[in-house]
Amino acid sequence: MAIYFYKTNEEYGCFSNFSKHGFELEAKYWITSEHYFQAQKFVGTESEEQVRLSSTPMEAADMGRDRSKPLRKDWEEVKDDIMRRAVLEKFKANNDAKKILFSTGDEEIIEKTTKDYYWGCGEDGTGKNMLGKILMETRDILRNYQ
Repeated sequence: MAIYFYKTNEEYGCFSNFSKHGFELEAKYWITSEHYFQAQKFVGTESEEQVRLSSTPMEAADMGRDRSKPLRKDWEEVKDDIMRRAVLEKFKANNDAKKILFSTGDEEIIEKTTKDYYWGCGEDGTGKNMLGKILMETRDILRNYQ
């Protein structure tokens, strides 16, 4: 049986990058993993800090998707590892979320989103589900880390 998540107010909402489970990384505090992920598109620029300080994860996402800002040239090569780092730090820093992640046992975790075929499963379930895969990797790393 697979475990599906999407909205932050649902049972597995802490798996969403929009969940308010902050962490410190690179000597800065990040309100959500979405803030960190989107800001890394503009690392070393003014836009990085603007995204970090945005008031909501949706605002961070919108800023990150704004193509008038200079997207780092290696983004496609580094985005998965950036997501891995954000998700790992989030669950290391938040025991409540980590307990929920561990409660999933060895079940498959799937981001059930209709529009995203890369991070989620997409409308027809054929998406790559990279966020779900990273969550399962994180679960294994943290189990072995304890």
